Amino acid sequence: MPFVAHRALNWTPVQVDESWQLRTVPLGHALPLCRSLRCEDCGLIFMDLRFSDEEMSRLYRDYRGVDYSHLRERYEPGYLTRNQSLEEGCPYLDKVEEFLAPYLRRDPAILDWGGDTGRNAPFQNSRASLDVFDISERPVVPGVRKVVRSELKQGRYDLVLLTNVLEHVPFPARVLDEIFNVFAAETILYIEIPFEPIMKMEGASALSVKRHRHEHINFFSERALVTLLESTGFVVESIVQTDLVAFGSQISILQSVSRKRI
Repeated sequence: MPFVAHRALNWTPVQVDESWQLRTVPLGHALPLCRSLRCEDCGLIFMDLRFSDEEMSRLYRDYRGVDYSHLRERYEPGYLTRNQSLEEGCPYLDKVEEFLAPYLRRDPAILDWGGDTGRNAPFQNSRASLDVFDISERPVVPGVRKVVRSELKQGRYDLVLLTNVLEHVPFPARVLDEIFNVFAAETILYIEIPFEPIMKMEGASALSVKRHRHEHINFFSERALVTLLESTGFVVESIVQTDLVAFGSQISILQSVSRKRI
């Protein structure tokens, strides 16, 4: 999509008009192209472009901040209004807490990996602490501590959150490898990702209808998520599909709880 291409790669749309003096190329917009690929084993659908660390930093620096939002509004009129509702926080934290409660002790110490400002972390009234590790450089909300990579120490946390992250990152296994290193035996990992409508389609037919790429560059099936977790040293204790109404629309998410393989 033009916004992502511009912000991450500095590729902007080109208007092909009569001044080009082309005889066989149609007039109109020229936009960046990419391909969608599908793993025939687990069903993961992903984009062929894999952003570098620098490109990811450009895309997500000051995520949903002033510059980000106004550039996106330029390409996607109406985004500023939508962004206001997103900034109000996750409307279904009670359901997240209900899902996680059987696996946690009281007053957990939490690390929100990729948690932006920390606004959307659960157990706001019953957690011992909340640390946020994120590349967006946005200030965290009161009561939350922002940490850098060197501060992520093994055994500090009861719960690690990875909420709406894996669909954005170019190398999901690398993220899980990093998280694995801060885990103690009793730590649990909560993953939440969108369960996109095309992933409910049968087999390879989903690939034929995926025609554009925005912020989400990986689309997971349940099997793809389990395969990813098991290949990086985690044991999946529970994985469910949950249907919700959030931000004015019906959505589906995959929720999972995992532990470090001993």
